[in-house]
Amino acid sequence: MDSKKLLEVVVKAADDKKALDIVALDMSEVTFVADYFVIMEAMNSRQLDAIADNIAEAAELAGAKAAGHIEGDAKTGWVLIDLGDIVVSVFGHDERGHFNLEKLWSDAPMVDISGFMAE
Repeated sequence: MDSKKLLEVVVKAADDKKALDIVALDMSEVTFVADYFVIMEAMNSRQLDAIADNIAEAAELAGAKAAGHIEGDAKTGWVLIDLGDIVVSVFGHDERGHFNLEKLWSDAPMVDISGFMAE
């Protein structure tokens, strides 16, 4: 599966669990670590776990291997899912503001993901 299709799977899985402020950054010209970084937040710890679990499950069903590449949990306020070409960060609100990954990677252009989400 190419990284653009996997990006769609990730965004749809996050949107299905009502993730907030989903942002995708095109990292292909900025770093060799991944093609995309996807950043989002959850309203509470229960939702944070639900979003992360849904993304990992959807990615695995689509053929990506997330198992063993998941760090953090709702207690830490940040779950990182490494899908190879895509790195997903699911944050609690305070943690997202603290780490501010969008600013850290401001050289990376944003990807229009609006077509992947329900209205």
